[in-house]
Amino acid sequence: MDHSAELHKTPLFDLHVALGARMVPFAGYDMPVQYPAGVLKEHLHTRAKCGLFDVSHMGQVVLRAKSGAYEDAALALESLVPVDILGLKEGRQRYGFFTDDNGGILDDLMFANRGDHLFVVVNAGCKQADIAHMKRHLSDRVDVTYLEDRALLALQGPQSQAVLSSLGADVAAMKFMDVRDVTLDGVTCIVSRSGYSGEDGFEISVPSDKAEAIAKALLAHPGCEPIGLGARDSLRLEAGLCLYGNDIDTTISPIEAGLEWAIQKARRSGAAPAAFPAPIASCPNWRTAPAAAASA
Repeated sequence: MDHSAELHKTPLFDLHVALGARMVPFAGYDMPVQYPAGVLKEHLHTRAKCGLFDVSHMGQVVLRAKSGAYEDAALALESLVPVDILGLKEGRQRYGFFTDDNGGILDDLMFANRGDHLFVVVNAGCKQADIAHMKRHLSDRVDVTYLEDRALLALQGPQSQAVLSSLGADVAAMKFMDVRDVTLDGVTCIVSRSGYSGEDGFEISVPSDKAEAIAKALLAHPGCEPIGLGARDSLRLEAGLCLYGNDIDTTISPIEAGLEWAIQKARRSGAAPAAFPAPIASCPNWRTAPAAAASA
């Protein structure tokens, strides 16, 4: 059955089809599950060289305090997540999760300190609910802007730095979880040194109308191949990374999910844990979670 008319398409849809991808419905989008090489070869290629993933179905959001101060945006978002945002340095990214009134996980997310605002990336299947959640709770203090005109690419694998550098990108000095503006073939992109494969890699936020050109330029490198959702899932599973809806959901608290490493020391004791609407403080081992894990 052709589901394409019912589904959203990313800016790379035509490229996926041209590359022979098998397209499947995923989170409301028509997405490539694999290419002609197959999931196993795609998985192994990413581990050995470099794979390019289309993750444009994810939600990209800017949170900008009405006061213009990063600190106010950070404190506002801290009311929804049990992690330290105020202490995050400019140009750095961190992992977190929205929690509900029972301490369950509404979604997990990445957020970055961009100097005068927060750049947030949420899961595709939850993005509309996440955006509504942020607007409902934060709009009195923060402008919540969904970036509908941007694509998101993930470049993963041991050769990812070499591949990205081939487009003129100065990324060698970037450390894990660094975020900065990077020019790729003349296009200004937001690049983080992070990913969902367990490998070294980068996630690249690019204007939608430039996404196909950037993707083709990356794929022109002999070490880079397109990778579908099948290998993305096998790679994250092998690396032990959680998938929302499979491993974590509203029936599981961050502590029960083993995610206490993502809750920094500043949010584990005193008044701070009560600052967000989720009684995680009453969950098992909240107070006794190892302090050493707080450096994440």
